[in-house]
Amino acid sequence: MAVNRNFRTCPTTGLVFHEPAEKLMRWNAVVAVVALLIGGVLAIGVLLTRWQAVHLLQADLFYQFLTAHGLNMLVFWIIFFEMAILYFASSTLLRCRLATPGMAWVGFWLMVVGALLNNYAVLRGDSSVMFTSYAPMGAHPTFYAGLILFAVGALIACFVFFGTLVIAKAERTYHGSVPLVTFGAITAAIIAVFTIATGAIILIPTLLWSLGLIEHIDSLMYRTIWWGFGHSSQQINVAAHVSVWYAGAAVVFGAKPMSEKVSRTAFLLYIFFLQLASAHHLLADPGLTSNWKIFNTSYAMYLAVLASMVHGLTVPGSIEVAQRQKGFNNGLFEWLRKAPWGNAPFVAVFISIVGFGFLGGISGVMMGTEQLNLIIHNTLYVPGHFHATVVIGTTLAFMGLTYFLIPVLFRRKVAFGNMATWQAYIFGISMSGFSVFMMGAGTLGAPRRHWDISFAGNPFGYEFPATAWLMIALMGIFGVGALVGGAMYLAITVYSVFLGEKIQTPDFATVSAKRGMAPAPQPVAVGATGHGAGVGAWGMVAPGTFVLALVFLTSFVLYYFVNWKYLSTVWPLR
Repeated sequence: MAVNRNFRTCPTTGLVFHEPAEKLMRWNAVVAVVALLIGGVLAIGVLLTRWQAVHLLQADLFYQFLTAHGLNMLVFWIIFFEMAILYFASSTLLRCRLATPGMAWVGFWLMVVGALLNNYAVLRGDSSVMFTSYAPMGAHPTFYAGLILFAVGALIACFVFFGTLVIAKAERTYHGSVPLVTFGAITAAIIAVFTIATGAIILIPTLLWSLGLIEHIDSLMYRTIWWGFGHSSQQINVAAHVSVWYAGAAVVFGAKPMSEKVSRTAFLLYIFFLQLASAHHLLADPGLTSNWKIFNTSYAMYLAVLASMVHGLTVPGSIEVAQRQKGFNNGLFEWLRKAPWGNAPFVAVFISIVGFGFLGGISGVMMGTEQLNLIIHNTLYVPGHFHATVVIGTTLAFMGLTYFLIPVLFRRKVAFGNMATWQAYIFGISMSGFSVFMMGAGTLGAPRRHWDISFAGNPFGYEFPATAWLMIALMGIFGVGALVGGAMYLAITVYSVFLGEKIQTPDFATVSAKRGMAPAPQPVAVGATGHGAGVGAWGMVAPGTFVLALVFLTSFVLYYFVNWKYLSTVWPLR
């Protein structure tokens, strides 16, 4: 069987693209953006219904929109994009041919068919079971079949990724350890295999139940196993977008990790402990013991939190060190003031780091505390939290990576001048406000799953504080801003890829293989361990980052104990 050994070297970055891998990256990225477009259109209906002053959709359409929005955004958009990242982190960064391109295409088309089947099931009107699809709510069999096919396709892509790593090692296309970005992608792929296996354990019997071949699905069992799939799929995102942070720091600043050993250890903590966080969705379930809940949401989960805090320190720390090497040494924050605030990839990555840490991270730890979870469980606080993690953290980081890949991968110039930078600001700031005010409304009791937050016409209605309605109104305003930012990203990306000015680069050069060994691209050293930077204030190499970390820690502690104060207000109910 002939092996395709056609490679292209990017004249700007020096990155080497294997032809089959490049095509798969493009197709996965394009389909991801299509899923984002669908999810974004549906988001309009969801937002304008939750914004009580507008309350656009009737109940049946609201739940239908909410179901399709969640699946397209949380599953299809992100995982298709992550498959492109896996191929980039293996084939391109390791300058290696892609393993079994044919199987990779099988996986891709299974994912496409699965996404189409699932969307068909929801849009036909009888599968509005929301992202969680809790039994005994039942959906059409194509709903579950679509998710299963999508998961199988993603699993195939993960195995192709692992196979590519084996080929790179065997053909010695790199020296030393794999790059840190590739190591992060390995972490994401390992978590993905666990996630997909968990999904198969519960979705296959649920499909049989929907077909009438199984009589009963226990609801507690379903919820417990499903969240091993539903929440862990978001942990894939965390590993992936942290990898993008490191890549962004390297691309924009030439920054190297402050300590690769520490960063790699933090990724390992994700593998061992991050999945435990899924338990915070089950803390109000009476069928699980307190011992199980406390262990899963306390002692072990804190090691995953430590990992995120390490990344949140080392990425801006590496940027600070790189900036100080360039002479920005005055005071604590000249390195930050003189950062390229007009550079779209940097702006997107920076807002992603800050938003994920201050909003998503702090709120996630609060939600993962058994007692505190009781005051926000199934309120608007929950979607506020995961918009801070999955949207500000993951989606915004992927948007920043897109602006780097359009000229490098698609060989087109990013269209509309500085609009990409403005897009990152508008989307990042608007989504931050949206998340903050949604969490604020949830803290005051606004429900998460009810179509009508006001409970109008209900004989047992509840009057929320006026502040809650203010929070919801502000949530709606910032949500519209986020929709504008999302539309800008879609316009820039689609126009650039299909109509943008072409960048002339050499065609693929066919390289003859000798005994099946490595192609022409030469190995590159990727095992750098850090800077030889000058010393900043207080004898530290990154004093500004240290001060920012103290600000984060102070915010963390204050917010955590403020919520214990909120919890104390419900104690008289005993």
